[in-house]
Amino acid sequence: MKYGRTFNFSAGPAMMPEPVLEEIAGEVLNYRGSGMSVMEMSHRSKVFQTIVDETEADLRKLMGIPDNYKVLFVQGGGTLQFAMVPMNLMKNGVACYVETGSWSKKAIAEAKKYGEVKVVASSADKNFTYVPDCSDLDIPDNADYVYICENETINGTTYTSLPNTKGKILVSDQSSMFLSKPCNVSDYGLIWAGVQKNVGPAGMAVVIVREDLIRDDLADYVPTYMKYKTHADSGSMYNTPNCWAIYCCGKVFKYLMDMGGLEAMNQRNIEKAQVLYDFLDSSKLFKGTVEKQYRSLMNIPFTTGDKEMDADVVAATKAAGYDNLKGHKSVGALRASTYNAMPKEGVEALVGFLSKYEAEHTK
Repeated sequence: MKYGRTFNFSAGPAMMPEPVLEEIAGEVLNYRGSGMSVMEMSHRSKVFQTIVDETEADLRKLMGIPDNYKVLFVQGGGTLQFAMVPMNLMKNGVACYVETGSWSKKAIAEAKKYGEVKVVASSADKNFTYVPDCSDLDIPDNADYVYICENETINGTTYTSLPNTKGKILVSDQSSMFLSKPCNVSDYGLIWAGVQKNVGPAGMAVVIVREDLIRDDLADYVPTYMKYKTHADSGSMYNTPNCWAIYCCGKVFKYLMDMGGLEAMNQRNIEKAQVLYDFLDSSKLFKGTVEKQYRSLMNIPFTTGDKEMDADVVAATKAAGYDNLKGHKSVGALRASTYNAMPKEGVEALVGFLSKYEAEHTK
């Protein structure tokens, strides 16, 4: 790694591609002759309008987003979207949620403030180590949407196929797998993703929403900023947006296209995750915590089975230059997040270190 950088396995904020950071560094004082940094310029300026327009256009090209979907850049992250989704989409006051881990649980708790929530499937019985069968969900006729967290960042599970929503709108939190593989946007009514995991700096979510779901008949209690229509009608420029995050995400979108697009990224992600999973499957000390069929390519939780040893591994890896291997505070153990920007060399180096640790601590 150049510049004395560490292999950062954090689940977010996470690594960004080095070529992107280098380009940003070269523009940070004077963006393309504007005489100022993007951090300083007005969001109403022609220069920034060009940035936001290019960023949206590149994302549309990268994902193949249909024309009847709006792309919104909304400040805040998951906690805000947990509320915005039911505020905007609960027309009948009923929604179905699939419970697969920590983040879907938080979304369920928030949605209950705004209407009736039916948990139509759950993997809580096995501590969220798998994704439940969603091929024949009990979805009531008056349900407004079906909500999933498509990749559980903390628990390390991912969907292998989308739920059968029986004609209802599918809403997906894609935060920790956004742009990691191809996505057929038309399968969804709404996709949202906090960008701090796999795309850019913290402080913003990308929302991709079908136009017919953008309502102007919302309840009086819905704040102006919390209406998707507010952002759709203003091109995400109703108030001062997170200009820096939009700019950085735009750089990442161009980088991903230069790398071959989402098909190429998916193949790279499969190959590097396999390096760690192969090690875990053969290790006598470390074990993965997720059923093989539902393993995430982005977030890989594992454990020695001993809390004290897990803590020792975290300390040892940090001392060796591998950072943020500690599992989330809610579940403990260990976790390596291997997002788009994590090079395969980083995963190979980590496996080399874990192999050495295992040899030193087992007979």
